[in-house]
Amino acid sequence: MTTDETLNELLVRLFKDIMEIEGRCLVTDPYRDISYNDFHIIEAIGLQEPKSMTATAKLMGVTTGTLTKAMDALTDKGYVARERSRQDKRVVWISLTEKGKAAYKHHEKFHRRMIAHVKGQLTEQETPILIYALAKLIDYFQMIYKQEDADE
Repeated sequence: MTTDETLNELLVRLFKDIMEIEGRCLVTDPYRDISYNDFHIIEAIGLQEPKSMTATAKLMGVTTGTLTKAMDALTDKGYVARERSRQDKRVVWISLTEKGKAAYKHHEKFHRRMIAHVKGQLTEQETPILIYALAKLIDYFQMIYKQEDADE
């Protein structure tokens, strides 16, 4: 197998496995009522001060309309609270409820375990090399495919 074929196989498998395994690990009994995507919305909202719907949609790379539909379901299920701004009625602030914060921490725990395991398999010299390589991969996708999205 050539280097290119090996890299392709590894990247395709990595992306597929992360999506599949993370979804399976996140959507456990206490969280059967939300989806893998809902966990990423919860992650984008975060544990800090409330965020606007617009800022959260931008962070996720979706429209406010798309986020609103998901937010309706998360609000109905008790994960998210929404409040219209008193200063500007067009602005809607979103924050996590206690149930939402528990889901956030469940998701965060998955990521902490993944990172700890990966770092545990690498030497002190290999870790910055992996970070550099992953950053280059992200740069590629941002440069090539985000630009194509902007051109359409």
